[in-house]
Amino acid sequence: MQQRIKHLLQASTFLIAIAITICIAYLSLIKTTNFPVIAISNIDKFYHLIAYFVLTFSWLLTLKKSKYKYKVLIACVLYGIILEVFQTTLTEYRAGEMLDFLANTLGGLIALGAFSLFFKKSI
Repeated sequence: MQQRIKHLLQASTFLIAIAITICIAYLSLIKTTNFPVIAISNIDKFYHLIAYFVLTFSWLLTLKKSKYKYKVLIACVLYGIILEVFQTTLTEYRAGEMLDFLANTLGGLIALGAFSLFFKKSI
């Protein structure tokens, strides 16, 4: 019974990580004119940091092996780069920015650090 529950939880984390990945792509490429504007300078960088923290942490939880943690970080950073390029090339209403890329990378690094702290003994 315990093995079934463990397998079910593992499958659920995979589906959650896939959903987060798709949501980030969707939110990165849609037109944002319908969203309320928050009058804080560069607040979108904070959103990028949080999004890539969640993305990286969810994939780290899914794979949960120490030999994959740097590969997950690199994959998430590359994913961020690809989405920034897509914003510039595929849309007329979005623009990729170097500061967005840096915020994405910082979010991934913080997720890696948090994951390493929380699961130091179990991985």
